[in-house]
Amino acid sequence: MPDVMRASGKAVWSRQQREGKIMGERSVTYIALLRGVNNVGTSRRVAMADLRALFEGLGLRDVRTLLNSGNVVFSVPTKGRGDVRARIEKALASRLGLTSPVTILSADEVTAAVRDNPLSHIATNPSHLLVLVPQVPSDLGRLKPLLKKRWSPEVLALGNRVAYVWCANGVAKSPLWAAVDRALERRGTARNIATLTKAVALVEGPPS
Repeated sequence: MPDVMRASGKAVWSRQQREGKIMGERSVTYIALLRGVNNVGTSRRVAMADLRALFEGLGLRDVRTLLNSGNVVFSVPTKGRGDVRARIEKALASRLGLTSPVTILSADEVTAAVRDNPLSHIATNPSHLLVLVPQVPSDLGRLKPLLKKRWSPEVLALGNRVAYVWCANGVAKSPLWAAVDRALERRGTARNIATLTKAVALVEGPPS
């Protein structure tokens, strides 16, 4: 039986293929989230073609980018995984002159972040619901004191790997988001739930 299954006439890339078992070499799919790249008002500008070339130059495979804001899907053999985040950050600085913290999620982690969203019943505007990913998973604990405060109409919820921040009146005017970012000392990055939903489709799909 082929490993590509069909649903509603569209190919669904199986987990077996995403993990690289088809070619006899196990690999894992990740998404790298770069902080502050190509945001409005930022000097940190980079073309996605240059970003893809940089990742490929590091020996990473199946490199794809999402939107224009520093979201890069790639796969790497488990034996060659090493400290991928540090390698990417070093290459960004040396080759593109870009100092940007990088946070990495596995395909399973980004899928779980969208699937387990506890604020879907509250978030009426997907662009106002941020999913915050700390670089170090244990740093989520830094946000626990904020759960004891009242932020209405804003809401904070903690997941296993990410935090969910509902910015009712928009991110720019959100005191909750400012407090969350400050508590993490900016060691992490966030994407709205709409972007992460698109990321799920990318990490679960076959390389183009």
